[in-house]
Amino acid sequence: MAPELDRDELAPLIDHTVLGPETTTADVAAVLEEAAEHGMNACIPPYAVEDAAAAHEDVTIATVIGFPHGQQTHEIKRREGVDAWKAGADELDVVINVGRLKAGEDDVVRAELAELVAAVPIPVKVIIETALLTEEEKHRACEAAVAADAAMVKTSTGFASVDPEDQRANGETVSGGATIEDVQLMSEYLPVKASGGVGSYDEAMAMVEAGAERIGASSGVEILSGAPTAETE
Repeated sequence: MAPELDRDELAPLIDHTVLGPETTTADVAAVLEEAAEHGMNACIPPYAVEDAAAAHEDVTIATVIGFPHGQQTHEIKRREGVDAWKAGADELDVVINVGRLKAGEDDVVRAELAELVAAVPIPVKVIIETALLTEEEKHRACEAAVAADAAMVKTSTGFASVDPEDQRANGETVSGGATIEDVQLMSEYLPVKASGGVGSYDEAMAMVEAGAERIGASSGVEILSGAPTAETE
């Protein structure tokens, strides 16, 4: 059993996130204020990065590339990444082309990721969208991220549509978000960001115990509210 993390220890591991299709500038501002107040990072839409970086120099700002389906061309993803870095992003979360991976075009997936990683001097996290992949495909996606020299692998966008009745060959019900099993598998390759469906302190700690080094969640404040406070001497 991993030791519990207090609020001060857990906060820097959380990417407090707002990426929904109806996200407003007020929503982004609120997430940035909460991240600054509680010591979390923020993951926000690309259009908001420049203003956020200027207003919140104390907050680590991540943004997304190729979001949410990863189907943009190599060049578009690379340009998105460079634009975001120049606007002030500290980290990039890029979605792989799931269709390319499923088609066995691993060399294309690796090349696309490597091109982005080489184009920016900031960490790149690779979103492999676990809910849409078989176990064998998850291994191949992680191998592609390693070969591209990515900094982390991330479970999910949070937007994968999965039929609740869908089942893997082993009978396990498919989840649209982060699972313990996926975090354990992915942590064999790179540091893991567990994202999708993590909404409480206990759920966050379960992911950390499984090997996650970062938590992506829209409920960062709620997660921290369940954490113990730091002990004072």
